[in-house]
This record gives sequence, C-alpha cells and structure tokens, in this order.
Amino acid sequence: MQSQAQQSLSLKEKLSAYVQLMRMDKPIGTYLVLWPALWALWIAAEGIPDLKLLFIFTLGAFLTRSAGCAINDFADRKVDGHVKRTAQRPIPSGRVTPKEAVLLFSGMMLLAFVLVLFTNWQTVLLSFGAVALTAVYPFMKRYTHLPQVVLGAAFAWAVPMAFSAVTGTVPWYAWLIYAATLLWTVAYDTLYAMVDRDDDLKIGVKSTAILFGDADKLIVAILQLITLALLIGLGLHLQLSVWFFAGLTGAAALFIRQQYQVRHRERDPCFRAFLNNHYVGLIIFAGIFAHYLSA
Repeated sequence: MQSQAQQSLSLKEKLSAYVQLMRMDKPIGTYLVLWPALWALWIAAEGIPDLKLLFIFTLGAFLTRSAGCAINDFADRKVDGHVKRTAQRPIPSGRVTPKEAVLLFSGMMLLAFVLVLFTNWQTVLLSFGAVALTAVYPFMKRYTHLPQVVLGAAFAWAVPMAFSAVTGTVPWYAWLIYAATLLWTVAYDTLYAMVDRDDDLKIGVKSTAILFGDADKLIVAILQLITLALLIGLGLHLQLSVWFFAGLTGAAALFIRQQYQVRHRERDPCFRAFLNNHYVGLIIFAGIFAHYLSA
C-alpha cells in the first residue's frame, strides 16, 4: 500500500512538472497568442466567425504556446539554473528530462497540426511557418540581440493563418495586423527581458533589453506608438466604427500606464507591465467585437 501511494505521489509530481513545463499555471502567454488570432478571425469573418475555426484557433493557441514553452526550456536547460526566477523550472530542478521536453514539444505541435488539417490547404501550408518560428525562437537568444523579433513573428503568425482559414486568401491589410502584433510583441517582451537583464548579462543571453540599453523605455514607447498607428490605419481602411477606436484609446491608456510602471526599471514593476499586455489585447478585441455587434 505504501509503495502504491508513493507511485501515486510520484505520478502527481510528474504531472505537476509537465503542467509547469507547459506553463498551464501561467496562461498569460496563451492569451498573448490568442488575442491577435481573435482580432484577425473577427475581422476576416466580419464579426461572425465559424465556431469550428474559433475552436481550432483557441485550442491551437494553447497548444503552440505550450509547445513553445517546452522547447524554450529545453534550449535554456543549461542557463535556467543560474537565474533566480527560473532555477526551479522542471528541467533544471530535475523533474523533467530534456528528452521529455522535446517529446512534449513534438506532441503538442503534432496535435496543433492535426487541428489545422480541418481548415484548408492554404492554411495548412502556412502552418509550417508557425512550426519553424516556434522551434527556432528559443535558440535565437544565443546568436542575436533580437530574439523578441522572432517571437513576435511567431506570435503574429496566427493572423495570416486566420485570414486564410476564413477566406482562403491573406489580404494586404492582414499584414497591418501582423506588423502591429509583431511590434507589440517586441515591446512587451522587451519589458519581460528587462526583468532578467542583469542575469542575462552574466550568463551571456542576448535580448532587446540589453541591446536597447538606456534607450529601452523610449524604444518600447516608440514600438507601442507604431503599433497603435498601424491599427489606426487598419481601422480607417476598413471604415471601422468608433467602438474600434475606443478600444485603441483604451490600449493607449494601458501603454501609458506601463511606461509609468517601468520608469525606474525595477524588476517587479517591469513584470507587472508585461502582464498588463493581456488587457491590451483584450480591450482591442472588445473594440472589434463591439464594432461588428453594432453594425
């Protein structure tokens, strides 16, 4: 009986480690992938997206984000133990092996690909770009100070996929949303990188926070402004109503709040500013949703 109890406890601990590896206990990353996908789905479908596609992209956001976390921890397995914030992650703490992380990544991406098979051939082809970006991103911090750009490209890839799934094509204005999402991602992930900048400098990990140096807050603000400008251009082109622009106004207010939070570059406020971007994505979506609801 005691042996069975120990085995049961070991299984629970293993499942808990997998949950942590996939960041299921920290859904912020899934939200940040999902919001741009929902923006694109609603605009492409003019406010009435197919429930099947809504399910596919929602579950797909969870699976690809979980896969990205697994391969990220595999890539960082030799450095996470030297950073206070990440030392207790499943791999450096010995609760998950690197091989298990790779297998989990492969399994999550395979499930995501199966979901895409229920769309159309154009979207299936685009999905290979998502796989490549998700797999490559974690390793970029070894070779370039711009890994956040690769992350932005990966997070934004759901936008052309959503348009393709709905319409079979990717119109030029979809790339406005793509570019806005990419720049927004670079902005908020730079805030995230500011949390670990001191540790990253010690262990040789590269980031935009290190590249930007003392200009970090200014460049993040510029990226946020360009993000809003691109979305304003989108709204004007599509003749979206005041509800959409009200959402952008709310997003602008949140960006201002984030700039205030990071004014002293302290770790905890920088992390809170990063987390606040969930509400940026939400309020922009609310504006899009309200526009089509009132149309």
